[in-house]
Amino acid sequence: MDALTEVKFALDTFYFLMSGVLVMWMAAGFAMLEAGLVRAKNTTEILTKNILLFAIACTMYLLVGYYIMYVNNAEGGVMPSLGGLIGNVAEGADHALESDFFFQVVFVATAMSIVSGAVAERMKLWAFLAFSVVMTGFIYPVEGYWTWGGGFLSEWGFTDFAGSGIVHLAGAAAAMAGVLLLGARKGKYGKHGEVHPIPGSNMPLATLGTFILWMGWFGFNGGSQLLVSDVENATAVAKIFVNTNAAAATGAIGALLVTKLTWGKADLTMILNGALAGLVAITADPLSPGHLWAACIGLLAGVLVVYAIVGLDRLRIDDPVGAISVHGVCGMLGLMLVPVANGEASFLVQLAGILVIGGWSFVMSLLVWFGLKRTMGIRVGEEEELSGMDQIDCGIDAYPEFVTLKPR
Repeated sequence: MDALTEVKFALDTFYFLMSGVLVMWMAAGFAMLEAGLVRAKNTTEILTKNILLFAIACTMYLLVGYYIMYVNNAEGGVMPSLGGLIGNVAEGADHALESDFFFQVVFVATAMSIVSGAVAERMKLWAFLAFSVVMTGFIYPVEGYWTWGGGFLSEWGFTDFAGSGIVHLAGAAAAMAGVLLLGARKGKYGKHGEVHPIPGSNMPLATLGTFILWMGWFGFNGGSQLLVSDVENATAVAKIFVNTNAAAATGAIGALLVTKLTWGKADLTMILNGALAGLVAITADPLSPGHLWAACIGLLAGVLVVYAIVGLDRLRIDDPVGAISVHGVCGMLGLMLVPVANGEASFLVQLAGILVIGGWSFVMSLLVWFGLKRTMGIRVGEEEELSGMDQIDCGIDAYPEFVTLKPR
């Protein structure tokens, strides 16, 4: 390498690594968001799930997932080769290959984080961790190979810049499969179709989590440009940052307007989900749209997510944090809006990609969840759910000073 090439190599490697760090920081955002939106008696348990799913994702992707997704696979194929090792610097590479692995592994954890919120407050800890092993080691990497790894969806021309489908829809589909087998929390729905809200325990934490996710998304989308060491790529990264920020902002505004016009209140939980919905939707292609269209995408997602959350409740599908609506419904919205600004994308191919990714993740997850249900069980007992999962699974209360002591 000449001196200039070495500098560009080092810069792109550093940018890749720092983008990965930002995406890793999103794990903290999911943890805080979910801790704020569950009840106090389940806070320690949801935090335990979040840190362990991240650890499992990093380990499984290192052992098998990365090889399935990227290494020595046939172009346009359906089945990965299951071979190869993470190498050192490859000839012609723009960055260290280990930086690519690090950037990819934190995306896997993001997909799994979506599941934890949707099944919160009634799923067994060990069943969830067992599912995490399969999701991060097999289900996600296979559909990742079909798309980013050069498989058949990429050959078809499916466009998903940073993972509205590959990461977010896949996670939401896995969550939906689990929720359908798991059932709703006790007391969530009445016998005559009424919906009983179950408020979260800590709105400051939920808001902090949303801001952390918003910040981490700049690494999520910006890092997916892969390069920053020349004028063209640096300009593209700057545009991606602006579009990502615009979509999040208008997503929050869209949710605010809907809640105010519908219920006369500024519902904070809906506003938080509106911002996240805008982020999910723009992730499919944050580079092609102009800034105004990016803002419109976020606005549409912020409006849609409110109706999606309400709609799932009417179907008696209990999602404590709105993850399926945010990541699934708005992930699909973002994918279907890609051809509006990107002339190389096709509505038909985008729809096919949605069906393949969503179908694969849902069906495979349903099989795994069903197997776990028939063997170790996936739902805690009614008495355990009533008393809270912190003491049952972890033996530690998140807010011990607020726990009412029972007489001996």
